[in-house]
Amino acid sequence: MSNPILVNTLRGDIIENRHRGAVAVCDPAGGLLHSWGDIEMLVYPRSAVKPLQALPLVESGAADHFDLSGAELALACSSHNAEPEHTDAVHNWLRRIELDDNALECGAHAPLHNNTAETLIVNHQQPGRIHNNCSGKHTGMLTTARFLGEETHGYIKREHPAQQRWFDSLGEMAEVDMRQLPWSYDGCGIPVIAMPLRSIATAFARMAAPDDLSAGRAGAIDRITTAIAENPFMVAGSGRLCTEIMELTGRRVLVKTGADGVYTAAIRDKSLGIALKIDDGTREAAEVALLALLKRVGALHADELESLAERCRMPISNTRGVVTGHREPAELWL
Repeated sequence: MSNPILVNTLRGDIIENRHRGAVAVCDPAGGLLHSWGDIEMLVYPRSAVKPLQALPLVESGAADHFDLSGAELALACSSHNAEPEHTDAVHNWLRRIELDDNALECGAHAPLHNNTAETLIVNHQQPGRIHNNCSGKHTGMLTTARFLGEETHGYIKREHPAQQRWFDSLGEMAEVDMRQLPWSYDGCGIPVIAMPLRSIATAFARMAAPDDLSAGRAGAIDRITTAIAENPFMVAGSGRLCTEIMELTGRRVLVKTGADGVYTAAIRDKSLGIALKIDDGTREAAEVALLALLKRVGALHADELESLAERCRMPISNTRGVVTGHREPAELWL
């Protein structure tokens, strides 16, 4: 059976595209509170689980040893724009652990921030690995490897301890055996493991309400979520939905995007975890669906929804700047 339509794209008054997907909303015990579509299907969560992948950075003692700031911890969880604030911070962090940009094993790509990408072109500069939106996560993994005295070359390989550690922490949070699930390589080069949406949502519910976890795990979660809430720009950047939502809500609502139509959220005041996937991978449809879902579960206040109104019903313009249509939540959200 097909997943339900979560978002429609309209040109004029006619639906041009229908975006199907699935959503799971769970509590910290793994209880399913709301769902749409096939929540047991395996999906690659991509970058949407970065806050959980950062747990070993804190739990190992590496963050304390290298005196990481909140901004650096937020970068470890980021899919950043590669604006100067991001790349300068990554460069300085690498230097502090006695490495340089060449230690990063993610590939180079142009900054996600258009103005920054254009500046590189004007200055006849090529984007480097540090401009990869995942360079903060990679620097976090290198930091833990350095602290534990491990070989840093090849840290992106599946068998390297830098990867095995987050398999364990994410598996514990989601109550799945990560090593028994299908896997491939993510866009940045590290392994990505396919997981049920319900398990991903459970992990984020435990991030929202870690009371029943060990003191060490709960403390690491508190440190990471505080860092993200206090440094939302470092998690994404200018014009990005993750940053905008967390600038409005602080620690109450933590959200994280992943490539190909994935979003996760931890709703602190409601002890909820959310995971959603748009079948066709459209990022903009995932954003509209996320906002509809946050509204549905009462995670956003009226003034916050007003500030995000254009995101909730996203206008679409042509090359002349004329609005030709919009993306909006499908009827099931009404």
